[in-house]
Amino acid sequence: MRLVIRSLRQHALSTIVTLLSVALASGLVMAVFAIKRQTYEAFTGGPIGFDAVLGARGSPLQLVLNTVFHLETSPGNIPYTAYKAIAADPGVELAVPYAVGDNYEGFRVVGTTTDLFTRFEYSAGRKLTVAPGGRIFAEEGREAVLGSYVAQTTGAKVGDVIHPYHGLQFDESQEHEDEYTVVGILEPSNSPSDRVVWIPLMGIYRMEGHVLRGTGRPFRPEGDGVIPEEHREVSAVMLKLKDPTAGIYLDQAINRTGKSATLAWPIGRVMADLFGKIGWVNNVLAMVAYLVVVVAAGSILASIYNTMNERRREFAILRALGARRGTVFSAIVLESTTITVLGVLVGYLVYAAILGAALVVVRAQTGVVLDAFRFDWALVLTPIGMSVLGALAGLVPAFKAYRTDVASNLTPIS
Repeated sequence: MRLVIRSLRQHALSTIVTLLSVALASGLVMAVFAIKRQTYEAFTGGPIGFDAVLGARGSPLQLVLNTVFHLETSPGNIPYTAYKAIAADPGVELAVPYAVGDNYEGFRVVGTTTDLFTRFEYSAGRKLTVAPGGRIFAEEGREAVLGSYVAQTTGAKVGDVIHPYHGLQFDESQEHEDEYTVVGILEPSNSPSDRVVWIPLMGIYRMEGHVLRGTGRPFRPEGDGVIPEEHREVSAVMLKLKDPTAGIYLDQAINRTGKSATLAWPIGRVMADLFGKIGWVNNVLAMVAYLVVVVAAGSILASIYNTMNERRREFAILRALGARRGTVFSAIVLESTTITVLGVLVGYLVYAAILGAALVVVRAQTGVVLDAFRFDWALVLTPIGMSVLGALAGLVPAFKAYRTDVASNLTPIS
């Protein structure tokens, strides 16, 4: 070990460069697999709370991305009567209507009912809760409840008045004249709901420029007057089912027999299909990570091998003093392993940096929060694999040192 420490000090620059390449390789591999696994589980089985989504005829994936993760455009609207019908179905435990089409500084404005806060649970026993000092909006009021991330990003607070903007993309020229008073801010739920501005369904209907076509004919609400149910429409209906059999018969009735709507069920399977289609992206990232590992192993081999010529005399002297060939061989393998182990330890810092950046980006774009402290087998298997690879990389220079000729390398230099 003293030989190893002395060699690392003697060749400090090459040691540091090699160590950093190992750190980058191990950190990248750990991050790729940990983030891949967490994002898959978060999008297919995270804190969603709903089992299915009923929406306009079209792609189930578009429907889920639009309503659950607030990432896509709406495929269209369905009549309010469809919401009332599905809510009355004996297999449906809870039906919550959504109406979308506007934003506030880039965050979705979603019209809904108070059932979202009083009856809906995004995970077992956990509801969307308004922070102290606030309350849920009134069904007929021009009021808004902000998701925690919206409030954090925009700086809006209870009592502020906000103006929504038309469309899903923030454009200052598309500001509505309608004013909504912030009456509550939700506690963080680590779900996409944190990135939404929630307002009453009636608030969406009565917003300036909005036209309802529930009957197939345009209807423009006037002021705070009553809007007949036949004129109303919703973008989607979020469903909590009583049991899986309800999903089976609703799927049969709506998707296979009906022609006017689409039921995205189950939500987890819809998202799993998406990950299946883009699985090649993960494979490419994994291949890049493995390539970096190979480059790191090559760096270890080159770093030690390039010092062999200048260390031949050192090895010859050691042999002359009684060191066995095996001792010299072991010293070289131990040196390459030591560099790898030190690099892997630094690699945890690289992993933390990549994961930290991913946490910020994923939360900002989707509202999904990854767990920075979650255990993943990649954090154990990668260091072990890298250490074995590092030891193997030291075999070639070790064999060269093993074959060092004592007599020729002890010849006086003149």
